[in-house]
Order: sequence, then C-alpha cells, then structure tokens
Amino acid sequence: MSRTVLALVATVLVAGAAAACGSDSDDKAPAAPAATQTLSTPVAVRHAYGSTTIKTVPKRIVTLDLQWTDVMLAMGVKPIAYAVDPGMPAAGVPWEKLPADATKIPATDGLPVEKILAMHPDLVVAAYAIRDEETYKLLSAGVPTIAGPPNDQVPAWQDLTRTTGKIFNDTAKADQVISAADAPVAAAAAAKELPQLKGKSFTLAQYIVGDAMYVVGDPNDGSSRFFEQFGMKIYQPVLDEAKRTGTTRVKVSTERADLLAFLINGGDASDLNDVPGFDQLPGTVAVLDYATISSLNTPSPLSIPYALDRLRPYLDKAAGKVGA
Repeated sequence: MSRTVLALVATVLVAGAAAACGSDSDDKAPAAPAATQTLSTPVAVRHAYGSTTIKTVPKRIVTLDLQWTDVMLAMGVKPIAYAVDPGMPAAGVPWEKLPADATKIPATDGLPVEKILAMHPDLVVAAYAIRDEETYKLLSAGVPTIAGPPNDQVPAWQDLTRTTGKIFNDTAKADQVISAADAPVAAAAAAKELPQLKGKSFTLAQYIVGDAMYVVGDPNDGSSRFFEQFGMKIYQPVLDEAKRTGTTRVKVSTERADLLAFLINGGDASDLNDVPGFDQLPGTVAVLDYATISSLNTPSPLSIPYALDRLRPYLDKAAGKVGA
C-alpha cells in the first residue's frame, strides 16, 4: 500500500496519514568526497536486506524518502540529494527547508541507481523507497546503504533519529530532537488536555477509489505512534484480521467512526459517496490534504508538530471536548 496515501480513522474506527527547493541539474557529476572522520565504534544498522555497518561519519548523504530527509534536516544535516514526492504542493513540503543546491530525485517507478552513485555519496538512506533486494544490492555495492525495516512497516521516526545520532557521533543532539518533537504531543495528551481519548481505538486507513479501504494492522508500525501517545489502541477487529491474514495492511469494510478523515486516492470528496454506508457514519468527517496525511503516515520530528496542529480540532471533537 502506498505510504503517502493512507488516511486516518480516530476512535472506534479512526481514519486518520518532495517537491521542495532544489536543483534539477546534475549534468556534471560531483567530485568525490573528502576523507571522513572514523567512528570510534562502528554503527551496525539492521534492515530488510540484512545489516549495514557505518564506519565513518558521512559527509555526502542521499535521502530517498520523506522520513529520512526530515530526520537529517532535524539533525542539522543537509543532504546532497533527496527524493521528491509529486503529491506535495508545488511550494514544497510545508515543514521542510531544503538546501537550494541539493539535487532533486523524482519519484518514479524505479530508483535512478546510476544517477545516485554518480553523485559520490558516502551514505544512502531509505525508509521505504528501496522496494526490492536487487535495487539494494546495486546501491550497496557502491555505497553504504540503509533500507527500511522488514514487513513493510513504517519505521518509528524516533528510531531513525537515534540511529542518525550514532552515525554522526551526536546522540545528545538526537535526544534533543526527539524531546522537542514529542513535547507538544505529550502536552496535548496530558490529563487536562485530551484524557477522553485514552483507551479509545484508532486505525490508519486508505480509501482507494474503485477498490476498497485498507488499514494498518500493526501496532508497531511507526505511523501508529502518534495516536498511541494519546493512550489509543488500534481497533481490535483490525488486529484480529491482520493476525488471521498474516499481513500488516488489511482490507476492510467501512466501520463506525467518531472521526473519519481521508485523503482520497484517485478521486475527490465526491467519491466518498460511493463507499457503502459512508453517508450513515456518525461523528466528524474531515477530508485532509496530502501533506497532512503524509505527516502522519510517514512521521518525522519535523512533521509531527505539523500533524498535531492540523489534527487538533478533530482530536478535540473526537474526545468530546466542550467548544470543539
């Protein structure tokens, strides 16, 4: 299931989750990087295709999806190239500020491996963009490459940040980044803010026009962490179906919801009328833009505060907060 088109469903079923400044020109391959600092303790990172060991502090980083780009920027690291998400606004990802001289890598059916290697990176990172082992082998033969976790999970942005802290010999900075991004969510989830959400269920879902609704059935998926911070849990029937089918994303029918927020994949708001029972759902329905859904679906230390700001009115309403 596409990472950037998941919708959000809150409570009994809560449907819930880069074209930025950069240079398109890479006619001349960049010069090979200067010598890098050796890490006192090599960093081994496990991923879907094995393990990658980083022995030196990288200087030329290529980020192949939104999560890693955000994490690097939050850590003060400027990638030399980054993947562009065509679904984002023309002005770019709202919470990102990318270096103007970084090369944009268009999102295509396949990664441009030769183009990436010609930039002479000393680290390539991806949370979900490397979709097959053959692509990983082509990249990793020329440069240390970190792929995403197994089982099609969205990695937890906190884990990516801690890994980056180790790679750059700055775990204190990583801890600061995590604390700063978590603070507003923790404040909102505090007793005087949204206690009514504790114990309620949620599901992250995508409605594909002409097909069906698909939901995340893995509580360990990084896209679930935002709601878990409010004391919410994945809707139990979704967990049961995921266990039965052995998948992390399951096909479901429309369920009762207190808050239903969608990004419609392949259509517009009028297509929601084609969902059986959609017009009879109780509660609040919010059709969210692509950026807001992405900020939840592929969360990062930069996107989470943005997501909270956009979703707060709906969380308040789902919690029954007076005046929401």
